[in-house]
Amino acid sequence: MTVVQGRFEWDSEKNEINIKKHGFSFEGILSVFDDPHFIERADLEHSTIEEERFIGFGSINGLVIVATIFIERDRIRIISSRLATKKEEA
Repeated sequence: MTVVQGRFEWDSEKNEINIKKHGFSFEGILSVFDDPHFIERADLEHSTIEEERFIGFGSINGLVIVATIFIERDRIRIISSRLATKKEEA
């Protein structure tokens, strides 16, 4: 089932998997997109012609969070979220 919250959406089953795997709910990381230092880059490894994905980096309470997203029209679809690795933080 698709969950919609404002300009964000995600799959509820994928959210549950993400919580178990990475410890973060998609709803819980929404403020990462408000981080003034938030940056995103194309995810060339996982993008397709039909779906161009992006990887976003931002901070919540001092933790650097990585969010994989897909942008379509006025919606941001969250695909995954996790803590950044030490290499990604550098």
